Amino acid sequence: MAFVEPVTLSSRGVRLEPLALSHEAGLAAAAADGELWKLRITSVPEPEDTRAYIDTALKGREEGHRFAFAVIDEATGQVLGSSSFHDIVPAVRRVEIGYTWYRQSVQRSHVNTTCKLLLMGHAFDMLGCHVVGWRTDNYNFASQRAIERLGARKDGVIRGHALRRDGTIRDTVMYSMRAGEWPEARAQLLYLLERHTPA
Repeated sequence: MAFVEPVTLSSRGVRLEPLALSHEAGLAAAAADGELWKLRITSVPEPEDTRAYIDTALKGREEGHRFAFAVIDEATGQVLGSSSFHDIVPAVRRVEIGYTWYRQSVQRSHVNTTCKLLLMGHAFDMLGCHVVGWRTDNYNFASQRAIERLGARKDGVIRGHALRRDGTIRDTVMYSMRAGEWPEARAQLLYLLERHTPA
């Protein structure tokens, strides 16, 4: 039995469902909204690479270290992007949340906060995780701000850690949240959503 089993999560008009080959066209359209693959600090697939992107995610699920979700607009069925649990370590009840990206038209909306609330809630409340982590490029300042808004704490920077898509070597900024910090973080995120989500 896998630590992360298939599950569908939903709230505030946003649904997270296990990523599948059936999402290929929708995911390619989401990436095309803003030509997100041109950003050197993200891992968004180019349209012709969408199938390989999904295949890689499914292989990660089979191997037990990644579980990818498609992010869906419940009202329209439109694919908004993707997010994953990754670097799953059942022995210490730890997961990271990443491989996250959204079509440009829903960035800076309630979508990211809603998705993170769903994923964090599932990790802490259902999987019994002790720690949830995040990592991002040292030059992805928007991502760092978004992670910090979740209530995560900066653990440090791993220097010379990974290759970017353009072949340069990046430093990786690491964040985490412990189970004891989750109730306060959840309350704050719910407060922010109530203030900014249209009725």
